[in-house]
Amino acid sequence: MAQQLLMPKATAVWLVDNTALSFDQIAQFCKLHPLEVKAIADGESAQGIKGLDPIATGQLSRDEIARAESNPNHKLKLSEPKVRVPESKRKGPRYTPVSKRQDRPNAILWLVRNHPELKDAQISRLVGTTKSTIEQIRERTHWNSANLTPMDPVTLGLCSQIDLDLEVERASKGRPLPTAAELGATLESAHETEKLPYSEHEREEEKEIDADAVFAKLKSLKSSRTEDEDEDL
Repeated sequence: MAQQLLMPKATAVWLVDNTALSFDQIAQFCKLHPLEVKAIADGESAQGIKGLDPIATGQLSRDEIARAESNPNHKLKLSEPKVRVPESKRKGPRYTPVSKRQDRPNAILWLVRNHPELKDAQISRLVGTTKSTIEQIRERTHWNSANLTPMDPVTLGLCSQIDLDLEVERASKGRPLPTAAELGATLESAHETEKLPYSEHEREEEKEIDADAVFAKLKSLKSSRTEDEDEDL
């Protein structure tokens, strides 16, 4: 990766204030337009920006500045860094320990069934597998499909719950809300239930209940209690 100048505008402010370099030289070194460097020198631009010394940061040497000041055609060059920072490696599928690789098909089956919104690339990141394996498990063409059992990848230790929740949240963005049919049966509103007709069985029970029959039953209970009291005396 090519070395880049830190804070170009702040560096340009420092070079304008502390060197005799031309606007073109500063503009070329800081990747700015010459008119923008001129505006910095006139105080029309970069107001409030504190200059950054490129010598202190190790990106420019005093000899290089002196060489450019003596030759207007000389182009400033960045100094070689004293410490090389290794380039970050491209992120690939998650590494899975050998002892847990046999559990990946079970985890893939669990994700496919419980989170169908996840894309193959997301499943691959979570459990460290390939798209071809995911496709085989989706289509039940995997060589061990008959013996696979859905198992939570978090429980298996193939990914963390935070990573799983993050991928599910990403996959759910922009998806329409589930309909009532997808969620299953729901409770009917009170407006609908109030107007429901009684069943024939309930109507027959209401007809059978008569006030005279109720009072007759109460009288019989009262008379039986009176007889019991007389016997006790």
